[in-house]
Amino acid sequence: MLRRDIAGCTMLKIAMQVGLIPGQTIRDKQLWAADHGVEGIEVSHGNYSFDRFDQARKDFEASPVPLVSFCGNPSFDFLDPDPKKRRASIEQCRQTLVFCGSMGMVGQIVPPIFGGPRIPDLSPLKSAVELEKELLTAVCRELGAAAAEAGTLLLLEPLNRYEEHLLRRQAAGVEIIERCGQAAVALISDFFHMHIEETSTPNALRAAGRHVRHLHLADNTRMEPGTGDIDFTAGFRALKDIGFDGFMAYECGVSGPDRAASLVKSLDYVRDCIARA
Repeated sequence: MLRRDIAGCTMLKIAMQVGLIPGQTIRDKQLWAADHGVEGIEVSHGNYSFDRFDQARKDFEASPVPLVSFCGNPSFDFLDPDPKKRRASIEQCRQTLVFCGSMGMVGQIVPPIFGGPRIPDLSPLKSAVELEKELLTAVCRELGAAAAEAGTLLLLEPLNRYEEHLLRRQAAGVEIIERCGQAAVALISDFFHMHIEETSTPNALRAAGRHVRHLHLADNTRMEPGTGDIDFTAGFRALKDIGFDGFMAYECGVSGPDRAASLVKSLDYVRDCIARA
């Protein structure tokens, strides 16, 4: 299949998590992505653990589609009351940021916590959330400096209320980014999570503005775009309004018995939304 030419159509670039891409081998996946106009590939520690970073470098040395983002961390204890657990997560993140920088990737995507608070509520001195915000700000200052040194970004990801209590809306992520004052700490915005938490996804993107440096694509079904009712055209228009020119990576399930066909149909749908935006 010939590569689909979307040159001149938009500055928005489509990426895809490697596990979604059809193919038996990494090379197969790279070639499928290139043939279908996918411009970036996102990986995680599930694909490349610390001891396989050298393998990733080898796998993507001659890839027609580059690695552009790294999703997640081995642990998410950044806001745990145990300092040893916090330090372990920070050091894992630091190592991953160095790898991201060495590969010229946009950055590492990190939700800072899952579930509810782990820190005790010390009201009336400070609530658990107030303490978490201060702790996360300090963590982001340290990791932001590490990201800057590595030449990449720490990408904070707000999730929805069923997965995280602290960063649920884009404004909550922006608050931490602005408090930490590190240029290498930025925001990843996820259409699926925004559809749950924001009253208006386009307005939330416009308000976050320059802080948005990466996107995740999934419909409200958490399947591929085009299977639900999210207004991607309006969202892409907002991205154009704020001058976003980064990658939008598919992070979703894939519907139907023929996953390749479903992805091709979705890619056509996303490109049509981009054109209409």
